Amino acid sequence: MQAVDTMSRGRIAEGHSGTERKWRRRALWALVVLLPAVIVETSYGSVRTFLGDKDLIARDVAWGSAAHFGGSDWQLTDLRTALGMEGLPANAVPVLADFTVTVGDPDMQKLWVGCKIFLTDAAGRQWTPTAAISLRAPADVMICASAAFSGAKRGDKLKVRETFLVPKDAIATIQAAVGVGSERPYYLRFRRPES
Repeated sequence: MQAVDTMSRGRIAEGHSGTERKWRRRALWALVVLLPAVIVETSYGSVRTFLGDKDLIARDVAWGSAAHFGGSDWQLTDLRTALGMEGLPANAVPVLADFTVTVGDPDMQKLWVGCKIFLTDAAGRQWTPTAAISLRAPADVMICASAAFSGAKRGDKLKVRETFLVPKDAIATIQAAVGVGSERPYYLRFRRPES
């Protein structure tokens, strides 16, 4: 009887270890599948957040044309240099970009969050507005961020201006661009007038 009892205990112990081995293998295979899936899911959210804050894909707009963007119609009305200023770094030229924006959706605080006007050139370089120089603007002219919080109503026309310092070698190819949070990763890039 003891011999049978010992034999049956051995089989039971062997059965547990066989079942445990089987479940360990299944758990390891599950890790092989689940671990990369978790990494991809976690990374996707980070990459999406990172790309959501970037102006990556240009929508070109012909000179003199308006484009609907961020709930409003944007038109570049002037892109010019301001010459004759003293005290600037060597090789730097002030550039003014003027826009007329016809408000469509008045919820601009939401649609224009992170509003950014910038300049880009043929080499892909970008310049953001500068506060290093101060040029007088008419009282009805705003910068992009203040226009977003202006309380404008549907149909209002806003004048938006940003000032930049750009190297002289970039002046021939610069283009003005606009990015707003509700449209990213898309942005508007206004072409230069045909010569």
